[in-house]
Amino acid sequence: MSAIPIADDVLDAEVAVLPVAEVAGVLGLSLNKVRQMLRDGQLIAVRRDGELVVPADFLGKDGVIKGLAGTITVLSDAGFTRTEMLRWLFSEDESLPGVTPINALRTSHGTEVKRRAQAMAF
Repeated sequence: MSAIPIADDVLDAEVAVLPVAEVAGVLGLSLNKVRQMLRDGQLIAVRRDGELVVPADFLGKDGVIKGLAGTITVLSDAGFTRTEMLRWLFSEDESLPGVTPINALRTSHGTEVKRRAQAMAF
């Protein structure tokens, strides 16, 4: 089994995070499945206070927010590290509805977020 890639914690301290075990509970999945999602790039984790955590904004009422995994894939294909992805997802972008890419994804503007991510690749 390969190691779980971990991003540097570049999030503001007020960004809510959930321990990986809690993410598993919220998603109704096993801890191993959530770890596999982290390895597969469907989610991004950071280590905060010695614990592996995931930003709470990555989850919605129906599970992982729509468009997140695809956006992570686009950013990965563009050469972004997980730390750079996290920084970009939580950075303000006045041209996006919701101001940050993660908020735009949470408000069903995934296509626009992916367009921005693709444009950054060139």
